[in-house]
Amino acid sequence: MIKKLAPVLLLVVAVFWSYRSLIPSTISNLNTPETEFSTERALKHLKVISAEPHYPGTEAHNTVRDYIISELKNLGLSVHIQEGYSYSKKGSNLTQVKNIVAKLQGTSGDKALVLATHYDSNPHSSLGASDAGAGVVTILEGLRAYLKSGNLPTNDVIVLITDAEETGLHGANLFVNKHAWSNQVGLVLNFEARGSGGPSYFLIETNNGNKKLIEALDHAGVKFPTGNSLAYSIYKMLPNDTDLTRFREDGNIDGFNFAFIDDHYDYHTVLDNYDRLDKNSLEHQGTYLMPLLAYFSNANLNEFTSYKDHVYFSMPLFNLVYYPFSWIIPILVLTILLFLLLVYIGIKKHHLSNKEIGLGFIPAIMSIAISALFAFIGWQLIGKIYPQYNEILHGFTYNGHDYIWAFTFLSLAISLLTYSWFYKPENAGSLMVAPILLWLLIAAAAAFKLKGASYFIIPVIFALGTLAIFTRQRQPNLILLSLLSFPAIFITAPLVQMLPVGLGLKMLVASAIIVSMLFTLFIGIFGFVKHKKRWSALSLIIGLFFFAKAHNNSNFTVENPKPNSLIYYYNADANEAQWLTYDRVTDEWTEKYLTINPTPVDANNSIFNSKYKTGFTYFNPTKVKSEILPPVINKITDTVIGDLRYLKYFLSPQTEVNRYELFANTNVTFTSFKINGTELNASENPYFKNRKINRLLTYFVSEDKFLDLEFTIPANQETSIDIYESSFDLLTSKLFKLEPRKDWMIPKPFVLNDAIMIKKTLKVE
Repeated sequence: MIKKLAPVLLLVVAVFWSYRSLIPSTISNLNTPETEFSTERALKHLKVISAEPHYPGTEAHNTVRDYIISELKNLGLSVHIQEGYSYSKKGSNLTQVKNIVAKLQGTSGDKALVLATHYDSNPHSSLGASDAGAGVVTILEGLRAYLKSGNLPTNDVIVLITDAEETGLHGANLFVNKHAWSNQVGLVLNFEARGSGGPSYFLIETNNGNKKLIEALDHAGVKFPTGNSLAYSIYKMLPNDTDLTRFREDGNIDGFNFAFIDDHYDYHTVLDNYDRLDKNSLEHQGTYLMPLLAYFSNANLNEFTSYKDHVYFSMPLFNLVYYPFSWIIPILVLTILLFLLLVYIGIKKHHLSNKEIGLGFIPAIMSIAISALFAFIGWQLIGKIYPQYNEILHGFTYNGHDYIWAFTFLSLAISLLTYSWFYKPENAGSLMVAPILLWLLIAAAAAFKLKGASYFIIPVIFALGTLAIFTRQRQPNLILLSLLSFPAIFITAPLVQMLPVGLGLKMLVASAIIVSMLFTLFIGIFGFVKHKKRWSALSLIIGLFFFAKAHNNSNFTVENPKPNSLIYYYNADANEAQWLTYDRVTDEWTEKYLTINPTPVDANNSIFNSKYKTGFTYFNPTKVKSEILPPVINKITDTVIGDLRYLKYFLSPQTEVNRYELFANTNVTFTSFKINGTELNASENPYFKNRKINRLLTYFVSEDKFLDLEFTIPANQETSIDIYESSFDLLTSKLFKLEPRKDWMIPKPFVLNDAIMIKKTLKVE
């Protein structure tokens, strides 16, 4: 029995190996030599940094900054703070920045290596353990070990711990565009997180080609290089938003991002804490930093610009496999020719049948299409059955991995059942032709449209090895066929998990397609497995088990809490107040203020600055708190010169304030706009001229709580600006005395929350 199952068991081992090789399985403890990176030593720093939310404007933010400065000085580095205002044109927001900048002097290099991360946590509830406390402690511990080894770098090593990354990449923006050292930068290593666990993926940011950077990553000896050129190609097509983006776009400076992204539901929440950080993920960051710091600190950083790209992917045993884009078409052509030759030989020797080859397209396409359809419709149906999932704005639920497993086994069940209707012992080789051709078509499309994905030709090449055996033998060695299947598993199996984790559970359909396509490629092995319908039934049962497990974990608990939101909104112009929420499904805590049947908010309401453009869902009128006072608006100057009117206003808050939002009708235009002395180039800014939305900007308060507004408008234009002043103290305010959330609830991320919001209109009269 075991002998008959050995080929299938080998495939299972390969799948396990493909995932196990992505990330270190052990962590370095306190007994690790002083000259090496220790995760346990790094965690000592993290406990301090992640003790409480530390977004700009909080005392904890100052405490964390002081701690990092102290630790860098303890390492013997000279440290300074770069201060200034930063405006993000992409999101139209402004804030004050205090970057931590230090330098380890090199011996002779003319370019500097930057080690970058950020120290601010996301407003207002995140503890920032992973994002990006883990990045901070990786750099602190890595530098300590590097210096303990007695290393003296050839190049300067700049340590850049940026501020206000979460509100618009402001620290990086200020450094790249305002700091004198930015012109010296040759390369950046940026450490990030978009979850609290899983492998750390490397992503290259460059305006040119990746060739020399990939080769350097390989030559540096990184033990667990996890990444592929498919992600690289997709990343270059999508809007990017890490600190490294500012280096690339504003300074034409190349670099690497290293970020772990699993357990995405913890991202930007109170769950991003010390206890929930995957220690292996932190270890993985260390395995990147140490060899790359040693390599790039002594390399000629002028030599890494390239105008050529590599196809690359991670793979057990080989770590990183890569080859030039120039090989893509030749490999494709040779593979097609080899495929045609093998089919010709197989038919000529009567080991393959034209009829069976034609029939092979039916189960291949059926299994892939049905699996994709079930995954697509299934996820839509799950969203209807469990509306509470909509409260998790990340797009990945607490039980998300259960759904990945469920649809994986459902796809296997569909594939096994489908092929059970078509397989005969003598047609295994013929049935392989259709899947290989489908894979070839995908590889060909990638070769011309998405070159980074063209490494999907590699599974085809090894599948042709299997087909070659079938052209010579009717009863091949199944162990050999299983071994030939390993590269396909190593390359594609991790994508089954990576795509839903990285892009949300809506990508379960892609996972289902990958599973089905892998199965079709392995039909030469599965074809010889007896009782396929029984195995299909078993796969279905396992899939149903994971659906049941997901159902059992679908409700919110202390471990998997419900994100919710509540805002007290006071319209000072109308002297009216409301409770507001972003929640689609209210709960016992929010219903105390919104009631059981709150009024839906007009879909056209102003959408405040939030990651996913989320708008309010419900409101309920409430009493005005007379103690809550609107900001005082004083007109300082008002001058008309020609057809332009020059105005200056000073706004001072009468309550605590953490952020301001400014709105104006889209027919209101500005020829210039300055806030707190920062010119926003209104004549070239779509938020102020030729406007399509009513939002003007967001000002995130750090130290200066006032607004000093200077703007120029057409002299005959009727102008008013709606100013929304918000503070994150709703739950601590003595004016409300709100009950704390239940222990199975947390503040909803990505939106304005737990806030007292005041609206006051500035009318130009």
